[in-house]
Amino acid sequence: MIRIYLLEGKAFVWNYADARRIREEHRIVGVLVGALPRKPRQNVRLGLPLELLPEEVRLLLDKGLATLVRSPTSQSLGHGKNQDALAPEKVVAYEQELEESYQEQLRLSAEQKKTTLESLADHITQGRAKKWQRKGEGGEPLKRPAESGSCFVLPRESMMIQLPTERTQIAQEETVDWHVASQLWPYAGQEHHEMHYSIFRDLWERGYYVTTGSKFGGDFLVYPGDPMRFHAHYIALCFSKDAPISLCDIISAGRLGTNVKKTVLLCSVEQEGTVAYTSLQWSGMQ
Repeated sequence: MIRIYLLEGKAFVWNYADARRIREEHRIVGVLVGALPRKPRQNVRLGLPLELLPEEVRLLLDKGLATLVRSPTSQSLGHGKNQDALAPEKVVAYEQELEESYQEQLRLSAEQKKTTLESLADHITQGRAKKWQRKGEGGEPLKRPAESGSCFVLPRESMMIQLPTERTQIAQEETVDWHVASQLWPYAGQEHHEMHYSIFRDLWERGYYVTTGSKFGGDFLVYPGDPMRFHAHYIALCFSKDAPISLCDIISAGRLGTNVKKTVLLCSVEQEGTVAYTSLQWSGMQ
């Protein structure tokens, strides 16, 4: 089951496998909003978490593919008492894991150094002998580097540390009922959300990829295939069935679609639940 985490009305997917699954198997795209661990200060290429539209979340929930959860708060943990009791155990476990990792890296590094010295032992011994001969100095026979018995030291600040890309929960996750409106999920029962979701789902069921259309002034962008490979063909604008549309809005929408080489769809939901579409496209002068 895909776990979708809620935070103040926004939905996020933190698990990489879940994010890949919903895109490849269910045509849900979302938007990456997190920084990359290796380059946290740039915002050109982003990583997890994956933020989902309310309509995308609703579709996954309707299909029984996901569940809404939230991280336990201090109030749900008894004003932090249980959290304080768990904290020392987490710290001890983390420090023990670091120590085991350091000892393993120290052992592997020492073995690697020993192997390298053994492979270069003859070359190093010959080089040292030539150096002593040039100085005209005598002395004890030179030892092979592998026989010197020098200790290997790996500074702790040089050890490799794994950076987690998914939050470790300190307590059991709480499931959120998406059928009931709440601060975490305020969309249940909203007429505006229901209209947008009906249109989103109808387009999705027709085989399209549907993403947010805010960058082109629409509600949704509709793609014939994965947005990584195709440009959007349509800009979807959602209107209530009985809501009047001014002529200026229609002209603006038509010009917008023409400028970005896309067809504008005026979408509305009929009383029986079916979705009606009206396309706008400037016709060239003959």
